[in-house]
Amino acid sequence: MATQDDPFFIESAQRTIALESQTVSDLGLSIGSDFAEACRRMMATEGRVIVTGMGKSGHIAGKIAATLASTGTPAFFVHPGEASHGDMGMITRNDCVLALSNSGGTTEILTLLPLIKRLNITLISITGDATSELAGASDVHLLAAIKTEACPLNLAPTASTTAALVIGDALAIAVLEARGFTAEEFAFSHPGGALGRQLLLRVSDVMVSGSEIPKVPASAVLIDALYEMTAKGLGMTTVVNEHDQLAGVFTDGDLRRAVADQRDLQSTSLMSAMTIGAQTATGEMLAAEAMSMMERHKISALVIVDEHGAVHGVVTLLALLKAGIS
Repeated sequence: MATQDDPFFIESAQRTIALESQTVSDLGLSIGSDFAEACRRMMATEGRVIVTGMGKSGHIAGKIAATLASTGTPAFFVHPGEASHGDMGMITRNDCVLALSNSGGTTEILTLLPLIKRLNITLISITGDATSELAGASDVHLLAAIKTEACPLNLAPTASTTAALVIGDALAIAVLEARGFTAEEFAFSHPGGALGRQLLLRVSDVMVSGSEIPKVPASAVLIDALYEMTAKGLGMTTVVNEHDQLAGVFTDGDLRRAVADQRDLQSTSLMSAMTIGAQTATGEMLAAEAMSMMERHKISALVIVDEHGAVHGVVTLLALLKAGIS
């Protein structure tokens, strides 16, 4: 096998990218009323969108199903070969089928057509041949025709799978927009991702509460606050009145200033050295909002209060960072 230099590989990549880019660009000319009808059919489906395809088209179908499911359209992938051996039972009369086949003549999919018709459900297909058997049997057909594959032998599915994927993405996004799908709804489908953390995590999920809250009465002296700060390890303590309502906070900075002023820790009133009041939040606040508030006010902790102003918890910048909020 001959060893090729860098220009060979670079030129090959550029040729493939250019060809597939042109394929995608050409797809825009084929989008019309059939595409709109496919969107309407999918939105009217009471059950799930069953996406199916064989071989490379099957891989694309799986990705389209995942995209639909994560953007507000319940969907999953069914392997057409397995469907003929029991998995057809996964498809109900409330579903619709989205079938992918570049040739439109994939045997495993054609075998399912009588069963799909018997269920009397919508069949949407994406093929590269408008005259194919699958296209003709479909309630809605979307054409993903290409001039040539990127493969120099015009054999390996490359441009054709790209075209099918782009149409699938276009369907998902058009339906998403029509449904008014929100970022928060997207986050519910992605609770483990960065967006999920930004939109789902509440202050109450990461704050310290109960006995872990650093808290001393307003009648305390400096040494009491120092002991509480040391025990709870948050670099601060809340100071509360007789109704457990926030009177202020005593922080590491307040302590350093008291020591610098040579105040007696055993006898100096906490009220004379603490910071009156504090930035507060509620447990229902988004953790991302709490992070923004801390950055804006240049503080490292927020006191969480209830509707009566009683101290309910403390959330720290470190806790938010550990939770993945940034």
